[in-house]
Amino acid sequence: MSGCSILFDAGTLLVRGDESELAPVREFLLFDERVGCHRAEACSYSAMIRALTAAGIPIDDKARNYKALSLTLHSPHTPMSHQLAALRAWNQSKRRGVVVMPTGSGKTFFAFMAMKAVQRSSLIVVPTIDLLHQWASQLERAFGEEIGMLGGGSRDIRDITVSTYDSAVLRMDSIGDKFGLIVFDECHHLPGPVNRLAASLCLAPYRLGLTATPESGSEEGAEESLAVLKKVLGPVVYRVNIDELEGTVLATYVTRRIQVELTPEESRAYQEARRKYINFIRSAGIDFRDRNAWSRFAALCFRRPGGREVFDAFLTQRTIARCGSGKLTVLWKIIRENPGARILIFTADNGTAYRIGELLCLPVITHKTKAAERKEFLDSFRSGEYPVLVTSKVLNEGVDVPEANIAIVVSGSGSIREHVQRLGRILRRTAEGKQAVLYELVSAGTSEMSVSERRRNHRAYQTLRHLPLRGEGPASC
Repeated sequence: MSGCSILFDAGTLLVRGDESELAPVREFLLFDERVGCHRAEACSYSAMIRALTAAGIPIDDKARNYKALSLTLHSPHTPMSHQLAALRAWNQSKRRGVVVMPTGSGKTFFAFMAMKAVQRSSLIVVPTIDLLHQWASQLERAFGEEIGMLGGGSRDIRDITVSTYDSAVLRMDSIGDKFGLIVFDECHHLPGPVNRLAASLCLAPYRLGLTATPESGSEEGAEESLAVLKKVLGPVVYRVNIDELEGTVLATYVTRRIQVELTPEESRAYQEARRKYINFIRSAGIDFRDRNAWSRFAALCFRRPGGREVFDAFLTQRTIARCGSGKLTVLWKIIRENPGARILIFTADNGTAYRIGELLCLPVITHKTKAAERKEFLDSFRSGEYPVLVTSKVLNEGVDVPEANIAIVVSGSGSIREHVQRLGRILRRTAEGKQAVLYELVSAGTSEMSVSERRRNHRAYQTLRHLPLRGEGPASC
């Protein structure tokens, strides 16, 4: 019995051996006539090694190029019960799988625990440059090691390296053999057709996905995403929810949904624009439950006579619902009634964010904000110099803002994930007795009512949590 040889080659595995010896791993193989042997996805490495070992087939493993480490975790933190339970579950799942923990519950420290348990060279993949630097700094303090970085102009590969998703995709065909553990932070980004290459082109036998929000906007989308995560990382092995950690690990919180009336002028303009928009999509047979509906709607608007007017009507009704004058009045009232609070204001789009910033003289962070200016705004928010920040979507995740205790959702999508992420921004328990408050402003009598219902379909919002606004009677909650 000569055995099988396995070699890492440009993000795949070259597998050679007699046909009888390849039988235990046949499901992973595809013959490549160009090189005269079989190939397999690099992410199949661990399963193939286990299958060949179980069958007693000798293995000439030339694929793995990662190191055993001697990591010592230096931290003042004592692992919490949910972190220990998550580590047990992940270990029992052959150290492969997804762990779901709310923002502020210690996902990063849990990843350090996993790295210490594995003791192999590790790659941590994150979605943003902010997180790249945040992880690198915390890893250096935790392990006392020099940390490599890929992304934001850095191309330094070390035993412990942090990379953005984009850089990992671009470089994985050449570095995919160098890490025994790969950790995907905010792994709900991974199922995209490009991002998933960062996992499939890597042979790391140990894999960990971290997320607070695996939920998608639709049941179909959620099932598809979880199927991709299971294939490239492993199943969801542990989950703990916001309400299970409230008052202990996370701050207690209340939510308040406030229905805001449009002015008579806004209402007339909204209804007229809405009618024109609805009549058009009905006549065209457009169903927005179809993932291609938006592109079809936009194409028809620019092909059909009068289509441009319909598109303008769509934008008009959406703008009125997202930021009518009544919302601005309520927003200012909340700010005035909470002096000294750190407040994050979320919008669905940049235009609304800039409008609020201009009218109320508040700093605004969007994807257009330069890195230096964003850092200045966030530092000033943490110090209290700027107690209020307005943002569209860039602070939904990936930025550590533990001082925030009030979130005001002026507008947003119907995404459950986005709404839970925004709640998570204010739940970090930085002081005993902290109570976080999330306000959701909804334009009454508009499409925002149904959008609000969709995004609140999560257990974090199922318990009635009512906080009256001073000077007002009961409101929708």
